[in-house]
Amino acid sequence: MIKTIFKKYGLTLTGLIIGALGGYLYWLFIGCTTGSCPITSSPLYTSIWGAIIGGLIFNSFETDKTDYNK
Repeated sequence: MIKTIFKKYGLTLTGLIIGALGGYLYWLFIGCTTGSCPITSSPLYTSIWGAIIGGLIFNSFETDKTDYNK
């Protein structure tokens, strides 16, 4: 079951993971130090936003594997 899910959504899941890691690293090295920035002041929020953006970007490269000849 996990293998079929990863086969179908593997690229999107990879984008989610890379995006979340990128968001966390953004918070760690660049993020808002005063706490007044609503997104970049928390590692959770930057990781969530990074995962969303990464998932969307990587999802745009997925191809449709539907077989219309059946």
